[in-house]
Amino acid sequence: MTEPPVFRHAEPVMGTVFSFAIRRPGDTPGLGDVLRAVLARLHRIDEVFSTYRPDSQISRLERAELTLAQCDPEVAEVLARCREVAAETDGWFTDRPAGRLDPSGWVKGWAVEEASRALAAAGWTDHSVTGGGDVQTSGGPWRIGIAHPLRPGTLLTVLTGHDFAVATSGTAERGPHILDPHTGRPATGLASLTLTGRRLSRTDAWATAAFAMGPSRALAWAATRPGTEALAVLPDGTTRHTPGLSAYLAPGQH
Repeated sequence: MTEPPVFRHAEPVMGTVFSFAIRRPGDTPGLGDVLRAVLARLHRIDEVFSTYRPDSQISRLERAELTLAQCDPEVAEVLARCREVAAETDGWFTDRPAGRLDPSGWVKGWAVEEASRALAAAGWTDHSVTGGGDVQTSGGPWRIGIAHPLRPGTLLTVLTGHDFAVATSGTAERGPHILDPHTGRPATGLASLTLTGRRLSRTDAWATAAFAMGPSRALAWAATRPGTEALAVLPDGTTRHTPGLSAYLAPGQH
């Protein structure tokens, strides 16, 4: 059986690279126009929410140069979602790591999901969108490789499925940068934690929070969330996972 053609695009934005893989790109006209609109939306999200840009609305809100009412309405919506995730994770997620306003733990996954939603609404329902290694798929099946956090350049495993999201938090690329919100110190109980779910915005935010929890608490917490599975790699290289993860493992990896 011949595989359908795949259109690919990579876009530097939000301090990382967003990658698009769209199957059957010739079936619906106007892909270029839709993709340009999607990319413009991603760059606009960066302009509003980047903590690295002193002129972003988030940076200006932190410095009290703007009030929340003066910001784009999406700023209030994002901060509301952050409060929801904080409640869902018993305070292990925060939009104020190290005491400064930073909703990045929600924004990147949400931006990927927004791009995927726009593509699907325009008729391209078989695609994957990746931002900084976190993935939202639509249609499928899609195969998502999970990098080994302790062996650069090698894969830990491959997950496969339809209409699912995959988010990984870890120390491989940026070192111990995820803070325990209860102590303010870097979380070091895990080398990486991968979560699967349906939608990336929450899955990504939950992965950040669960990483801070450490292995035992993270796996126990993930097991209570319907539709969520977890794969943990400990600093010594041992792995642990929730029972339902096997449904996502590619053949030969069970």
